[in-house]
Amino acid sequence: MTAPVDLRTERLLLRSFRRSDIPQIVHLAGAREVAATTLRIPHPYTESDADYFLSTFEAECRNGSAAVFAVTLNEGAELCGAVGLHIEAPHARAELGFWIGVPYWGRGYVTEAARAVMKYGFETLKLHRIYAFHFKDNVASKRVLFKLGMRYEGCARHHIQKWDQFIDLENYGLLAEEYRP
Repeated sequence: MTAPVDLRTERLLLRSFRRSDIPQIVHLAGAREVAATTLRIPHPYTESDADYFLSTFEAECRNGSAAVFAVTLNEGAELCGAVGLHIEAPHARAELGFWIGVPYWGRGYVTEAARAVMKYGFETLKLHRIYAFHFKDNVASKRVLFKLGMRYEGCARHHIQKWDQFIDLENYGLLAEEYRP
């Protein structure tokens, strides 16, 4: 899968996904704890799910409707998650999404990766707005969005259904004029 560019941070390299990443994607995204906090990650998670993930975003990256990155550590280049933008070019906006494997939780990698992707979105893609949602009970994602400077915009009550349960989504957004690198 082709990311538009590679992005580097102090500790991370955000790069294109590779087919060779599939076993690690299955291992990391396959954790029930990861699936429980995301809408689009099923559980159990199989190689065919990872292949579908790569194929879908490869096409979307090619047509400009997504910019999706593998989050890897600078040292050792090990895959630890994903971060990306789902772009709606006619409205100059994008939805920020991310997941990180359980062994990498609590180390600030998501915030660091998402900050780099937001910079790319505002400065390179010239987006007007970047927004994100999190499940109401996902306190870790809430903290990430606050650290990114996003503003709370409201709650969509029982907006989605996951595992036969309706879940509230908390909505956050940031405008280009509010963005501070």
